[in-house]
Amino acid sequence: MANQLYFEDVQEGMEVTPLVKQPDRMQLVRYAGASGDYNPLHYDDNVAKAQGQPMVIVHGLLKCAFLAQLMTDWIGDQGKLFKLGVQYRGTDFPPEQITCKGTVTKKYVEDGKHLVDCEIWTENPKGEKTTPGHATVILPTKG
Repeated sequence: MANQLYFEDVQEGMEVTPLVKQPDRMQLVRYAGASGDYNPLHYDDNVAKAQGQPMVIVHGLLKCAFLAQLMTDWIGDQGKLFKLGVQYRGTDFPPEQITCKGTVTKKYVEDGKHLVDCEIWTENPKGEKTTPGHATVILPTKG
């Protein structure tokens, strides 16, 4: 498998391959329909402005989904996303670019599973971390 990541290939401090997203208003509408989150803060500028925002904002759970994709793209088809957690610390606006990034913080074997812990986050165009989090993945081994 050409894009498969193996436990032996990972080192602490290694960067996760970044994922760039640029959600537009149409994606927010589609996500609202898929998730059931119809809060007008995500599609009505007047509501967003009344709540102190300059315009509609990207759903927090959509950013969480982007971070899940960051990890599953990185680990390949044989890897498993074992744990994922995020915090919403900043606001993102369409159609600004959101860059998903990560760094390996720990590599270990536990209960026969080859585990890798990562610090993950989204960044806005200013380089500010808006959605920090963590993930643990299970990777296959070469041997």
